[in-house]
Amino acid sequence: MTKAIMIQGAGSNVGKSMLVAGLCRAFKRRGLSVAPFKPQNMSNNAAVTPDGGEIGRAQALQALACGLPPHVDMNPVLLKPESETGAQVIVQGKRIDTQEAHAYGKKKETLIGPVLDSFHRLARAHDLIIVEGAGSPAEVNLRKGDIANMGFAEAAGVPVILFGDIDRGGVIAQLVGTHVVLPAADRAHIRAFGINKFRGDTSLFADGMTAITDHTGWPAVGILPWFMEAWRLPAEDVLDLHGRPGGHIKIAVPKLSRIANFDDLDPLSAEPDVTVEIIEHGHPLTADADLVLIPGTKSTVADTAYFRAQGWDIDLKAHIRRGGLVLGICGGYQMLGQMIHDDQGLEGPPSVIEGLGHLNTTTHMQSQKRVKITNAQHIVSGCAVSGYEIHLGDTTGPDTARPWLTIDGNPEGATSSDGRIMGCYIHGLFASDAFRAAFLRDLGGSSKTAYGDTVENALDALAQHIETHLDVDLIASLAETVDYS
Repeated sequence: MTKAIMIQGAGSNVGKSMLVAGLCRAFKRRGLSVAPFKPQNMSNNAAVTPDGGEIGRAQALQALACGLPPHVDMNPVLLKPESETGAQVIVQGKRIDTQEAHAYGKKKETLIGPVLDSFHRLARAHDLIIVEGAGSPAEVNLRKGDIANMGFAEAAGVPVILFGDIDRGGVIAQLVGTHVVLPAADRAHIRAFGINKFRGDTSLFADGMTAITDHTGWPAVGILPWFMEAWRLPAEDVLDLHGRPGGHIKIAVPKLSRIANFDDLDPLSAEPDVTVEIIEHGHPLTADADLVLIPGTKSTVADTAYFRAQGWDIDLKAHIRRGGLVLGICGGYQMLGQMIHDDQGLEGPPSVIEGLGHLNTTTHMQSQKRVKITNAQHIVSGCAVSGYEIHLGDTTGPDTARPWLTIDGNPEGATSSDGRIMGCYIHGLFASDAFRAAFLRDLGGSSKTAYGDTVENALDALAQHIETHLDVDLIASLAETVDYS
């Protein structure tokens, strides 16, 4: 019979995604068939499944940790923020609506059916399901209709281990406070607690662990020290997006307000010859950058305005005058053109805006979203690339007659007449080792990594880290049988 255990956090960004990925790999190494599951995720950093669906990128990484292809059942509800108060709602891989937060709050309890359907399908196929919560169960104001934390644990009958983040400070209050505010029925689902992101000598927190157990009655699964190789794993949360100092090739990446699918940066960050510099709001684009990479965005129209508000449009013109290269991916590609038409109001009120004007192209937003795993060829180097498309809109214009890539012999993307401004819709192309090596050679550097091996090795190291510092046998014993009759 299949068993399941749920990892929840006493706050956001506690490290649940990494914990689940590490546990998935640890139990896989023990010979179990394991699958990840997150009932509801909120992220603009999505992954594309082989059947053309969307799930959170963290679940795709967790699937890799399990040795599985990503599947929409691993993350049946995905919310992709489009504004401060609204988000696109993806259910079992497909967009069903765009809703304001108050409307979704009323709708979410109707989604427990699809959530449980997906969970039970996974349970029928595997020995163990490791479930990841979202945010914190201590947000009791969100408990009504909850499908992400205790609402799911109750509906599916899955026990919970609650983790706190000691790096933020106040971890005793995080955990004991959660115990205090939870209703008794929700507290009953918690079987144990753990500590994540510890720096230093863990024995110094022995009295703290005792204090938490004394106040809650929960046993401890252990203290997990800070995992130094975490940067080698793709980040899902924009809060975890940081630059990576490295070698002489400098790539400047403006951090857009709705930045999406920034996993494009991970293979570049892993290269010793490359320094990836994330440009935060209020800071100019780096004057000595070799390349400015404009990433994807969930809202091209809004982020074009944001780009200008930061003064980055002026910095970009200066970068180009100095002979620098520019690459736009997906939304960044759209922004580089002359005009962006959103006649249907897909990203807000209907509008037509000027792009940054560095490619002679025009983008028309279209209601039909393209979500697809894609294989292409880089024209200049001849290298094959594998990636994915996930976008609204179609881009045309004279510069598309100089495509950057081809897909099945058909043109994809655009290049300026001098070859220094490039754009395409394909995400993830830098994970293709031969292409990345050719691209870096053109920037005066070289590739020294096999990116897939880098991620696999980091997952193995994470699993060993967890086996060393947490009581994985206790975690296994706390998992309970899934009733999917």
